Amino acid sequence: MGANFSNQSNNTGSDVLHHKITSATKTGVLSLSEFSLNTIPEKVFSIANLRTLDLSKNNLKILSNRLSELKKIKFLNCDKQNKGLDPGSIHVVSTLSNLQNFSCAENKLGKREPDTTNGLSKHTPSALPDLPLSIKQLNLNSNFFSSFPPQIIFLSRLEKLDLSKNNLITIPAEISNLVSLTDLNLDQNSVVALPEEIGTLKKLKSLSLQYNGIHVHSTSFSEKNPQPLPALLFTSTPIIDLKLTGNQITNTQLNEFIGFPDFLKRRQDVKTKNIYGGAMTNLSVCGLE
Repeated sequence: MGANFSNQSNNTGSDVLHHKITSATKTGVLSLSEFSLNTIPEKVFSIANLRTLDLSKNNLKILSNRLSELKKIKFLNCDKQNKGLDPGSIHVVSTLSNLQNFSCAENKLGKREPDTTNGLSKHTPSALPDLPLSIKQLNLNSNFFSSFPPQIIFLSRLEKLDLSKNNLITIPAEISNLVSLTDLNLDQNSVVALPEEIGTLKKLKSLSLQYNGIHVHSTSFSEKNPQPLPALLFTSTPIIDLKLTGNQITNTQLNEFIGFPDFLKRRQDVKTKNIYGGAMTNLSVCGLE
């Protein structure tokens, strides 16, 4: 089946497509966002030097196995397909050994469709394939994940991870494997606590946990009443940007967390020395009242 150019919102059809592909053979960059594509045009697979491919906001149901022919791809954007990419639809990504930035937000990779005949869940393929170890930035927000995708924990080069707007409740101890992680976005999930192992991430500088289930009944922490944000997060990582808006915790309670003074001192040092992005760093008190 060829490309479908009906109902395009921002493009004018095959002439624009031809021009873009011709230009991409010289630049190595191709954006086909909002082309109402049902399939990836065949000519794309002949661009041997293609490094950046934007397929966002189309009608793709599966990523063609022919993407494996694009050996130099470093950036791939498949965000927001019209009906959403399903579990098992992106397995070709495992073959892209040079991929560094992969964004597949606002799809259905973690969704399991119910079997209406007997009320049981259908057998569906793995939500994610084995991901290339070269990945440094990964965006999987809004994908119906109910658990942390295990394929992610092998990405030792991963620097930025966005799993916001899913259905996560727990974060596995194996997150400690993400030794290069600097930015972690878990906004709008149902996370109630982080594992102690979060404190082993020696490069983690930014953590966003807005609108989750973080709460405390008492700040007299003990084995039976563990601190939901481990002390090691504050004392053993370089974190300076922590966002907690929308959780059932107050600024007063947070100030009583073990290790929190270390975090405050580090942030003050950042403000004083104007390091780590200077004015771009969020120095409010974690967004709490």
